[in-house]
Amino acid sequence: MRDSQLQVTLRSALLTEWSGLYLAARESLARERLAALRMTFAATAAVLGFQLLQHAAGGAALVERVGVVRAELPLWQSLARTPLSLFVPAPNLPVWGAAAQVFVVFGIAELTLGWRSTLLVAYAGTLAGTLYARQAVRQGPSALFGLPWEDAWVRDTGPSAAVVALAVAVAWRHRAWVTGSVTVAAMVLEEVLYPNLAGAEHLAAIFVVSVPALGMVALERGCRSAVVCRAVPRAPR
Repeated sequence: MRDSQLQVTLRSALLTEWSGLYLAARESLARERLAALRMTFAATAAVLGFQLLQHAAGGAALVERVGVVRAELPLWQSLARTPLSLFVPAPNLPVWGAAAQVFVVFGIAELTLGWRSTLLVAYAGTLAGTLYARQAVRQGPSALFGLPWEDAWVRDTGPSAAVVALAVAVAWRHRAWVTGSVTVAAMVLEEVLYPNLAGAEHLAAIFVVSVPALGMVALERGCRSAVVCRAVPRAPR
């Protein structure tokens, strides 16, 4: 009896958490089928393509010129390379992990947010990490949220910041509050336990997505309050 009640409670919680996300994804797939994931397929192929290219003869130098970002680079070079740096696998992670992250998270985001919003959020998260790293390195390790100076020469590539930004954006858009909270908590815990450049950039990506999201929530609540206030009759003077 207790197991049955627990299953009912768990099923209800999962429906509350993911029903909006599931319905949006199912509707997109029913309407466009695999065409609904064309940007995801392209992004995954880009990750695999850059991996093959950087291990081919002469390919590493080309990847370095077009898609590798470091905090020590001039700003214009970092900005020019940032869009492609998203698809260049990080050197300390297996390529299948980067490709799987992109396929799953980009896929869910494309189905539920649309491909334009997905690319916008992914780029915003990556750019936030890139710009944060430059500023934090310049401040140095003694400053609040500063980074060690040696991080200026660390290769700063990979889709992880974009993936984290998309996960938070999708969770907010479809009111999957527990999923979003767990994602944020996991990133904070990772940075506390294993502080590094990537972890700090994940938090920067979360910040750049969360600020407008919280602003929208406040605006929606304000609008509802205004409607309610107008609907309530005033007392006669």
